[in-house]
Amino acid sequence: MRARGEAARRRTFAVISHPDAGKSTLTEALALHARAITEAGAVHGKAGRRGVASDWMEMEKARGISVTSAVLQFAYRDCVLNLLDTPGHADFSEDTYRVLAAVDCAVMLIDAAKGLEEQTRKLFDVCSHRGIPVVTFVNKWDRPGREALELLDEIEREFGLRPTPVTWPVGYAGRLRGLVDVREPERMLRYTRAPGGLHEAAEETLPMDVAAREEGEQWAQAVEELELLRADGAVHDQRAFLEGRTTPVFFGAAISNIGVRLLLDAIVDIAPPPGPRELAGGGSRAVDAPFSGLVFKIQANMDPSHRDRIAFVRVCSGVFERGTTVTRAASGRPFTTKYAHSVFGQDRSMVEVAYPGDVVGLVNATALRVGDTLYAGPPAVFPPMPTFAPEHFAVARPVDISRSKQFRRGIAQLDEEGVVQVLVSDVRGEQAPVLAAVGPMQFDVVAARMAGEFSAPVRLEALPYSLARATDAAGAAGLNRSRIVKGEALTRVRDKAHLALFPDRWQASNFERAFPDAPLEPLLAAHA
Repeated sequence: MRARGEAARRRTFAVISHPDAGKSTLTEALALHARAITEAGAVHGKAGRRGVASDWMEMEKARGISVTSAVLQFAYRDCVLNLLDTPGHADFSEDTYRVLAAVDCAVMLIDAAKGLEEQTRKLFDVCSHRGIPVVTFVNKWDRPGREALELLDEIEREFGLRPTPVTWPVGYAGRLRGLVDVREPERMLRYTRAPGGLHEAAEETLPMDVAAREEGEQWAQAVEELELLRADGAVHDQRAFLEGRTTPVFFGAAISNIGVRLLLDAIVDIAPPPGPRELAGGGSRAVDAPFSGLVFKIQANMDPSHRDRIAFVRVCSGVFERGTTVTRAASGRPFTTKYAHSVFGQDRSMVEVAYPGDVVGLVNATALRVGDTLYAGPPAVFPPMPTFAPEHFAVARPVDISRSKQFRRGIAQLDEEGVVQVLVSDVRGEQAPVLAAVGPMQFDVVAARMAGEFSAPVRLEALPYSLARATDAAGAAGLNRSRIVKGEALTRVRDKAHLALFPDRWQASNFERAFPDAPLEPLLAAHA
């Protein structure tokens, strides 16, 4: 009963978006409004101002872009919020997919000027596939952009989701006068932006008659648009939202902290708490069943002073208690949870107890891998996390051969984290592994982390392949002996799978004709 009651107080959600839509800024603004931080950081740090809590890696601070997911846990009202910030760039889709396996809801961020962009569409497809309800926040309404009704039409047309506004702008994009909470349409909320967005924007409530007098035509237009939407049935329906048929829509400006409080309240009021989790063999694990958890992320060197390794575990059922012994499903062996932390960006503190929906960081849990299930009591195995098909390949070699030991340790760690996939061949050997990535920016992360964290700078040599297929040992041997098919077969270190690499589809077809008995299976498409 304790697990069920505490689970009802949890909201575990991710913020997703196309790059540069303001995702990290919104994450920071949500933490600010929840009083989890006293000042909002800047994505591009200015003199005397810290960076955002969710972007803690040096590369993230330098580029102003999230390249790894981050966890922030904080209290708001009577709830505990577990906010998972995701990488916005398409090159890091695997990390985002893993995060979405650990949440119960997603906040989809849309740029008011650009509308739905490519990565937004792909991330929504993942949410739809996983049955994750989506809340929409139209950001940057304080800058020139498109019409509000036009954006709603685009959401419905592209996603087949019925948008149901919960807040509505008074004033067009670039000249925001205030917001109307659709649930209290007889008033307007007017905002005064704090300098630099460092603190919450001052919020003033104007009665309807005052708003009509002071805002005139802009107020009248907002009222008319809301009446039109109500007449068309665009009203929030909780059941339809949870079933993935509608998306509640909010408007605002994260960098100015405008409309953020209303979004935060909605996460508490309408986002679903943790529920039963699907099991790999069928059935589900109830939240009040004995403890179970999903390892969805591995991260090393978050604390440069200690160079440790953290496995992030989403508590799926029961009560997690530090120090108890649980079972790792993959091996059937016992695992002791001695060093357990609660995480807020890069900062962390010891945690004794956690409940469904919470994220626990297990320190130096070297036996754990991404996708692992931990459980107590009756066995539980959650569905495996897929590995995306890489499209970019490069041979990695240490710049300084005397640092070979550090080189091997660093490459192995990055493979375990899922930063890249590591492949080896009999020809090159383990001293020259092939790194496989969904996008080329992953190689930038490898180079930066190998030099900065493992003191083993690498030299990367691009390979002329863009297509990977799964085969077997016989197919791999045949490809490596063939003189008529251009390609190369390697073994993935993580699971010993044989991958056949080709420069294009035509060469893959040549392989199928030359080796008709060898399997050649497509891997999961990137961003699927």
